Amino acid sequence: MSQARTAEEDRNAVFPGWCFNETVEMERSRQALEEERRDLEQQRRQLEKEREEFERRIAWEDQRMEREQQLFDMKLRILEDELQKFAAEKQHFEQQKAFYDRVNEFQTRHEEEADANVVRGELFFIGVENETSLKKRYKDLIKIYHPDNANGDKSTIQEINNEYQKLRMALEA
Repeated sequence: MSQARTAEEDRNAVFPGWCFNETVEMERSRQALEEERRDLEQQRRQLEKEREEFERRIAWEDQRMEREQQLFDMKLRILEDELQKFAAEKQHFEQQKAFYDRVNEFQTRHEEEADANVVRGELFFIGVENETSLKKRYKDLIKIYHPDNANGDKSTIQEINNEYQKLRMALEA
């Protein structure tokens, strides 16, 4: 029995030391866990701050993208309006060009017809041999072909004047 008692006494003597060691170990574990809990809480707060910052950035980017989209839409509308104005101006220009082409064509045709109708000056003064008959014929022709008259024509008057000058110089010489 004495051995049983000694074993029990040994256990009783070892037990408080073991309890103390276990308590110390548990306290260390508790402190380590508490420290780990604080670290995790700090990491959680840091992550929460980062998440809030990220959400703010996303909101800011969304607002920026919305503003840029509005600006883009406004620029697109302006370009479309200007394109329509440009198309209208181009059409107006094409119409004016066609009109002036027709006017030029008409003028060209009219000038060709006028040139065809002009009688050369030599024909007006056939049979004139002296200066008096030249002046008389010239005055009569001016009365008939003056541009203010119904039969008048500017190019015919120019031909008459040119031929009159030539004949007058020839007769004076």
